[in-house]
Amino acid sequence: MTTESLVELLYGLACLSAFLLLGTFLRAKVKLFQSTFMPASVIGGFLALILGPIVLGVIPIPESWLATFSLLPGILIVPIVASVPLGLKIGKGSGTTKSMINILPTICIMGIIGGLQHIVGFGTNLLFGNMGYDIYQTFGWELPLGFSGGHGSAGLLGNILHSMNLPYWETAQGVAVTSATFGIVGGILIGMVMINLAARKGSTEILQNPSSIPQNIRIGFEKDIVKQASLGRETTTSSSIDTFAFHLALIFAGCGLSYIMLNLLKLYKVPVLSSISIWAYAILVMFILWGIMCKLKIDYLVDGKVKSRISGTFTDFAVVSAIASLPLKAVMAYIVPILVMVVFGFAVTVISVWFISKVFIKEYWFEHGISVFGMSTGVFLTGLLLLRICDPEFESPVLGNYSLAYTFFTILNFAMLQMFIGIIMSKGALSMILVSLLMVTIYGVVLIITKKANKNVRLSV
Repeated sequence: MTTESLVELLYGLACLSAFLLLGTFLRAKVKLFQSTFMPASVIGGFLALILGPIVLGVIPIPESWLATFSLLPGILIVPIVASVPLGLKIGKGSGTTKSMINILPTICIMGIIGGLQHIVGFGTNLLFGNMGYDIYQTFGWELPLGFSGGHGSAGLLGNILHSMNLPYWETAQGVAVTSATFGIVGGILIGMVMINLAARKGSTEILQNPSSIPQNIRIGFEKDIVKQASLGRETTTSSSIDTFAFHLALIFAGCGLSYIMLNLLKLYKVPVLSSISIWAYAILVMFILWGIMCKLKIDYLVDGKVKSRISGTFTDFAVVSAIASLPLKAVMAYIVPILVMVVFGFAVTVISVWFISKVFIKEYWFEHGISVFGMSTGVFLTGLLLLRICDPEFESPVLGNYSLAYTFFTILNFAMLQMFIGIIMSKGALSMILVSLLMVTIYGVVLIITKKANKNVRLSV
């Protein structure tokens, strides 16, 4: 890499940063963006897409920059995924075992919705494939990845398909971005309707009458310095190393080790293992590194909030770059299948959340359900936002259950992704539908068992 290429990369990042700042400004000023809680990265990304050479050509963004933007999400997803295990508290003293009976139903509901979204996605693949559409092999995977993973998962999909040298990786990444955009906007709007309906029916435990959402959440920042939340603990002193730099170094070190591991496997042509995507090794290496730190009793050096801020930063840049480089013409060729997939995706998600939560979660069933709905159509923070409307002061135990369930579910999903890739590429959409049905059944059985166990615990008490 030459000095010129590094300088061009810096120019590209400066361009993305400008659109991120513009998105932040517009979120604070435009009522439509406030009412839909549109992230600044999404606003900025679409502005770059519309004003750039792909649509209007008002801003002359070089083609080389757009090529870099399209690759950036697939690169940034590696440290994002690698950061997941860092700071994870499981075992004695974490409270996990004690509250598992409340967390398991939430995990199962997430799993059932994820399975149903897979069925809808690949069902759309089969439907339009039989109708004569030129559907690529992995079409449909964008629904669960875009809905339950948000815009960041578009980079994950792009990384997976690009590493397999599949020519349609950029189109699939664009379809995932489109799916995620529908998901996050529709999820918040439908979530607000569900909250209002539940409040009127008396299904909300804390919220009696939906009130206005706090101004700071709408505009995207807190003006009062006293009320501004802390970014996290300073686990190291700046005389040695900055806390942010220390956490960043841990994440990058884990990424580096994972690349070394994968390159060695490819060098010696190890069957199967050499074809696994880099993100899978990144999360495995970080689990090992974090386990070593816990064994050495130096886990106090890691703060979960700081780690989250780093992964959040990577995600914002991944999102704005993915949208800015969206291959609009290729995506528009699939607009009808995308719309059908999204509509049915919302339908199964709303119905599942409402009825399954009501039957299998007796305490704060709606609060648990609406947080899962937010996560299943957007990202973790979408679920947190909808939960906060129902439980403004987080008086219920839902936040803790939701957070732990999300952590376990995310790790479980990452563990199964490689299996899904193999099934999709070797067996096709129909086999993926059957596997998803099996997954839904397993989660359903565990949900029934958990309900009975929960009932027995109450009786014994």
